[in-house]
Amino acid sequence: MPRLALAFLALSAVAALSPGAARADECDGLAQQIAAATGGKVGKRSGPSIDLRIPGSNRFDVTCRAQPIVQGSSSEARPSAAYFRDLSVAAELVVGESAGSVQGIIAKAYETALREGRKSFIQQNGWSASCYTDSAGSIRTLCSIGRIPPG
Repeated sequence: MPRLALAFLALSAVAALSPGAARADECDGLAQQIAAATGGKVGKRSGPSIDLRIPGSNRFDVTCRAQPIVQGSSSEARPSAAYFRDLSVAAELVVGESAGSVQGIIAKAYETALREGRKSFIQQNGWSASCYTDSAGSIRTLCSIGRIPPG
């Protein structure tokens, strides 16, 4: 019995020293929630990022570091309404704001990036949205939403 107790204590100590494992589990759970909410599937993990297979031609991923960030890319010069809708639904799970509120901010960031030809960044209630558009590359639109880390 003492060996079992020592083994349990040793495993508990290793788990306590491994906050990355807990963060990975939280990120996996968040990716699963986003996939379920958007009708997609969780793809492969690469470091702190997890690919999401969303219906259609848009690509999404969630990256978990200090705060999670959801990112959507589109090869279209003018992404479809589904792109903004799915990204807003995903962002609601990441930042805790309603999808409707987030969608308005993403649309504003996108239109500003398109009009000014540079990355647009908008901060709102402890979270941010940014969009980038490119007329020459394979990724024509890239938008991301996440909480602003404290400090």
